[in-house]
Amino acid sequence: MSAESIFVRLFPRLWLSPRALFWETKERVHRQHSARVTALVILTFLAALLAADDVNAQSSAQHSSSLSVPTELRVESAPWWPTKGSPVRTEYAGSAACAKCHAEKAASQVVTSMARASMRATDSEPLKSHPELSFNLSQYRYELVTKNGQSLLSVTNGVDKTTKNLEWALGDGNFGQSYVYRENGKYYECQLSFYTVLNNLDITTGHSRALPQNIEMAAGGYTPPDSIRQCFGCHFTASTTNDQFDPDQSTMGVTCEACHGPGAEHAALMTAGMLNAKGLSMDLASLDPADSVDFCGACHRTYADAVLKGLSRMGIINVRLQPYRLEKSKCWGKGDPRLTCVACHDPHVEVVRGSEFYDGKCLRCHRQSPNTKPTTDHPGTACKVSTKACVTCHMPKIEVPGTHTTFTDHWIRIAHQGEPYPD
Repeated sequence: MSAESIFVRLFPRLWLSPRALFWETKERVHRQHSARVTALVILTFLAALLAADDVNAQSSAQHSSSLSVPTELRVESAPWWPTKGSPVRTEYAGSAACAKCHAEKAASQVVTSMARASMRATDSEPLKSHPELSFNLSQYRYELVTKNGQSLLSVTNGVDKTTKNLEWALGDGNFGQSYVYRENGKYYECQLSFYTVLNNLDITTGHSRALPQNIEMAAGGYTPPDSIRQCFGCHFTASTTNDQFDPDQSTMGVTCEACHGPGAEHAALMTAGMLNAKGLSMDLASLDPADSVDFCGACHRTYADAVLKGLSRMGIINVRLQPYRLEKSKCWGKGDPRLTCVACHDPHVEVVRGSEFYDGKCLRCHRQSPNTKPTTDHPGTACKVSTKACVTCHMPKIEVPGTHTTFTDHWIRIAHQGEPYPD
């Protein structure tokens, strides 16, 4: 039985419907909150046990993954953490307020893939440049037409027909883009996504390619409230405020406050000349390595998240969980504490995809010549093969079935061509 299954059996209502556990009095709310945190601490303990088991199974991975904490506990206990939905909407200032003092970072961030992580479907570049798309799946015929301010998906099997108004597009379209629609207050992920390499539609990653049972299932899959809230929490800014999910009031994409937290108080303090005051906004540079990687892992999945939910043992698909893979590296934990997500990726600028760009990142810690003695700044072993295109050997690209793209494996290692994918 998995750790998640054990936890669900021990705390079924706490896990499945946290809002149903709100007590009617302030004292009982406090008791409920304390019990929830205690339960999540137990969850963290289980994660540590499973991580230790994973270390035994993967003895070559010298990492300290027990430092990773489940995102749910982070969100519950930290004043601010990505996807936290408790702040009220008036606590958000908007990116324009941030740009008054941080103009350069705001200007570069707004054109990143993160900033374009979501948009209205009618604002989607793939759909605007492909206003009429079609796809066939056995007897089902799909047509996705974008015009007159709407993106409409029609599905027919020759007898029945249904049409869905696609409201949101998720993903910037660099590799692909998925779509969400709603009916009667329920949210659905479209059965089809746009894939850039195909220049056309195909079955959405994670959806079954089996023949749908009916016309409604052919259009899309129902996404439960907890899942849609998590999905929007990572692709939008402030889609949940005051613990109420309200995507219509959200800000499209991952903007300043999605990571740094609601900025209204901080902006007011800066305007008042209180330059040393932070408000709720986070100084991400102050996080230690484990916290820093877990911070990004709130959306990209922490090591603890991957282990507890069984994703760590799902094979090649977990290459998409960059924090989990990174923390399996020999460089992590017992290696250089500078090794975090932001050591290589600046979230304020677009991700660089050329391999040569990262050579300088590797050589900040690794020595360039085997004859050079290690120093405090360069404790890493020198590569005997080359000092160029390091990531092509040590962080190979992995093609994940059903995604029509490749992902860089962040488990830093000596990767031999043709070897099995290391789970």
